[in-house]
Amino acid sequence: MPPAILLMGPTAGGKTALAVEIARRFPVEIISVDSAQVYRGMDLGTAKPAAAERAAVPHHLIDIIDPTESYSAAQFRADAARLMREVTGRGRIPLLAGGTMLYFKALREGLSNLPQADAAVRAAIEAEAGEKGWPALHAELAGIDAPTAARLKPGDAQRIQRALEVFRVTGKPLSALQGARVAAPLPYRFVPLALAPAERALLHRRIELRFEAMLAAGLVEEVAGLRRNYALNPRLPSMRCVGYRQAWEHLEAAYDRATLRERGIYATRQLAKRQLTWLRAMPEPKLFDCFAPELAGQVIGHLARQISAANGGAGNGTP
Repeated sequence: MPPAILLMGPTAGGKTALAVEIARRFPVEIISVDSAQVYRGMDLGTAKPAAAERAAVPHHLIDIIDPTESYSAAQFRADAARLMREVTGRGRIPLLAGGTMLYFKALREGLSNLPQADAAVRAAIEAEAGEKGWPALHAELAGIDAPTAARLKPGDAQRIQRALEVFRVTGKPLSALQGARVAAPLPYRFVPLALAPAERALLHRRIELRFEAMLAAGLVEEVAGLRRNYALNPRLPSMRCVGYRQAWEHLEAAYDRATLRERGIYATRQLAKRQLTWLRAMPEPKLFDCFAPELAGQVIGHLARQISAANGGAGNGTP
């Protein structure tokens, strides 16, 4: 089977820079595994690759939908599988890089057989939430799907809504449907790489510096422009992304800029913590310290050996 490289890691872990370094050594095309970079106009807060980086190596699944739209793990898997076939057909190697761990899991393991979104049912649930509040709907969920309710907070509107929607559409609780995975394995030999800090404090400092740089570059102004150009609301998946949610609340005068900085950094650290938890559950990735001085050389050496082995040991690892 042809190889496909998986480059996983937490936000601010250096995945983009490393992917570009890999592209200098191997004939790859990069497929973004990022649920926020799919949105057009959301550039600063998603840390999209710079124009020069995107010009140096082909990038896919960036800027593909408007921020008024939604994008699911199922859509990602279908799009990624198609792009992987096209990249392999061009004699190149797919390099899937990003931090949306659910997408990586969907790619490798498939997805639960869940119903598609039902706009009418969702609208009805939102109307109920407007009258009763999300904690009341969380209590309703506990009565029909206790396992799902137990892992959700009473204010987790997006997930409570989805769980109730699944029950109302199928008559079955979400927890009963999630175990059944459907999708044929993709015909690739995955080479999983994981970036993780040996010292968590170094990642926290980088997160702090990067969020401050985003603010200085105009993150608040970017969100203000999106609000002018699109019919947005704070419940949309795009506006619930880390950084964008806090900037929206700041624009609504919920708090000042200093608090925006604090909340944005805290939310980004929490995201990184969740990503690292996902990484620990991933099947056997090759782990690298994202702050290692010789990180690029270590990764490229590992890939050369892996790809050479896939090619029967011939050559220096370059297809």
